[in-house]
Amino acid sequence: MSYSIREIAASLGATALGDDSIEIDGVAEPADAGPRDLALAMKPAYAEALPQGQARAALVWDGADWQSFGLSAAIVAPRPRYVMSGLTTLFDPGQGWETGIHPSAVIHDTAELGEGVSVGPMAVICAGARIGAGTVIGPQAFVGKDATIGADGFLREGARIGARVTIGDRFIAQPNAVVGSDGFSYVTPDISGVERARQTLGDQGEIAAQSYVRIHSLGAVRIGDDVELGAHVSLDRGTIRDTVIGDRTKIDNLVQIGHNCVIGADCLICGQAGLAGSVTVGNNVVLAGQTGVADNIFIGDNVITGGGTKVLANVPAGRVMLGYPAMKMDAQMDVYKGLRRLKRLFADVADLKKTVSNQPRND
Repeated sequence: MSYSIREIAASLGATALGDDSIEIDGVAEPADAGPRDLALAMKPAYAEALPQGQARAALVWDGADWQSFGLSAAIVAPRPRYVMSGLTTLFDPGQGWETGIHPSAVIHDTAELGEGVSVGPMAVICAGARIGAGTVIGPQAFVGKDATIGADGFLREGARIGARVTIGDRFIAQPNAVVGSDGFSYVTPDISGVERARQTLGDQGEIAAQSYVRIHSLGAVRIGDDVELGAHVSLDRGTIRDTVIGDRTKIDNLVQIGHNCVIGADCLICGQAGLAGSVTVGNNVVLAGQTGVADNIFIGDNVITGGGTKVLANVPAGRVMLGYPAMKMDAQMDVYKGLRRLKRLFADVADLKKTVSNQPRND
């Protein structure tokens, strides 16, 4: 894949400067760029490394003195990181899989495949499944009975889509993502110690040994358009109603979404986050890595949590939360500052005690 600087800039809606006929084969960081690479010098700190490479052209920030870096051409964009979306799409070589239906794939006679669907080696598509036009089902992927996947989807190798799951258009699932696993839902014949502990904040009362009995998951999972799942994501199906993921939401690697959760549109859920059952998340929410959310919690629109935050109570819209338990970020930072001062405070108290105890006695 080779494109001229002129063609690249036009496809990105950016501005080409200098010799726009230069041919580009790929993109690279400035220090590693060869003469046919477009260097990603998107801010001054990155541009400092240009002399270490051999780039003749670079993607630079608006107002950059690109000629001072010895470049013959530049592509200028007001927000270079944003145009990287189109740039990386342009040069993405893909997985190199062949198109069409591989002879080792197992496809039920009642499954419906749209125009241009590709199915990789050893993939399985079950009865009643419907796959939209242009969707790619990768090697060893699985699509369950009566599941629906929209147009232009992309299941990487080993992705699993359970029975009756419904997915919109342009869905992407990275390797070993699982959609529609059963919920982690069990019950004991009598009230358990866990239930008592939550009600009493610690007092379990008299504890009797009991076995847990499975509650089956009768619901499914509904996913909107333009949703992406990272590797080893697990989305549990609902107990009675469906688990729901809104349009354009992106979920990172190793995230667990419990049964009955409802997640809004345009959310980012980062690596190792975990949502217990029946959590409701609004639109444009960002849950940073290792965020944990207790069951039956509501999180409002535009909430952001910092890394490692543990949400144990409802969060109103627009809050930025941090810590365990989650607090408003400014309040949590005050707590951290107080903790750092504790050692000094203890030392001051010890000195005061010595001073008081050494006072002369008036007998």
